Amino acid sequence: MDKNSKIYIAGHNGMVGSAIHRNLMAKGYSNFVFTPFPPYDLTDQKTVADFFEKEKPEYVVLAAAKVGGILSNNKYRAQFIYENLMIQNNIIHQSYVNGVKKLLFLGSSCIYPGNCPQPIKEEYLLTGELEYTNEPYAIAKIAGIKICESYNVQYGTNFVSVMPTNLYGPNDNYNLETSHVLPALIRKMYLGKCLENNDWKSIRKDLKKYPIEGVSDSFSESEILDKLSKYGVQISQDTSHLTPHTSHRVSITLWGTGSPYREFLYVDDLADACVFVMQNIDFEDLKPSKGSVLNTHINIGTGQDLTIQELAMLIKGTVGFKGQLNWDSSKPDGTYRKLLDVSKINNLGWKEKISLKDGIEMIYRKYSE
Repeated sequence: MDKNSKIYIAGHNGMVGSAIHRNLMAKGYSNFVFTPFPPYDLTDQKTVADFFEKEKPEYVVLAAAKVGGILSNNKYRAQFIYENLMIQNNIIHQSYVNGVKKLLFLGSSCIYPGNCPQPIKEEYLLTGELEYTNEPYAIAKIAGIKICESYNVQYGTNFVSVMPTNLYGPNDNYNLETSHVLPALIRKMYLGKCLENNDWKSIRKDLKKYPIEGVSDSFSESEILDKLSKYGVQISQDTSHLTPHTSHRVSITLWGTGSPYREFLYVDDLADACVFVMQNIDFEDLKPSKGSVLNTHINIGTGQDLTIQELAMLIKGTVGFKGQLNWDSSKPDGTYRKLLDVSKINNLGWKEKISLKDGIEMIYRKYSE
């Protein structure tokens, strides 16, 4: 892949795609093509076929996907499996039809069984039942891996799959209905801190950028408090006689018990790993010397995890929220633990650089601005 190669990044506006774009540009690549939504609906076969026929990209990064946390994965099960399958099938197939030199497919650590041995090796794929709450998304991503492997075997393509752990960073999703746990915690604690300080100016500024179920900066304080309460951010005392500079007592209720473990990777580290793989690792380097072609995908993560409770306390300290954290054990925890074994990517020559503490501080600084 030389500096003038034509590179197509599917999902370039998302957190992962934009990070990969930044990394490539920093390394001197400049010849990019994109398919912004809505002009390009990647679930539409003809739209994708016409794009490839016109642009003829040499390299493809497949970062486009419908993504979300436990709530949205479980609520929109049909959309998650259908849209992701369609996007993958269209882009991977057209990459083959149009002679793409190399494709990088991005999956997710949720592809592994819910009760996997820890840390999770690539070979554990399809050895047990998936976690129910994200099963449709996981099945779509497993299909993506198998499509890449199958095309490589039958057609001689060079399609490589990487499986990132939980990601966070610039351009993350802070929609409380669809976000993952880390950005949701940052936003809830930021809003909780604003309520503690009776800082309605900052709350309205936040809601102007990220309305919650249609509730934006123009709504009344009581309407805003009502909506925040639905997502667990509550004032826990009578505030009718407080002055503008008086602190409120605020509590935040979070889903589950907080006991499951999660691993987190800063998205710019993931982008660096993806570019490393694009530049240095081919399918021929990953397939076994003999036997069936299985588990050629590569885990990408840190190899370290912490409980959701520990994560919440880390974010609480970073944000400066002083209120109480409550846990609603009637809500699902999801998979208890899914720590990735990252020895394959480490042995290939890549390792993460940004610690979780430093990463959270960076994104909170950016969010609060």
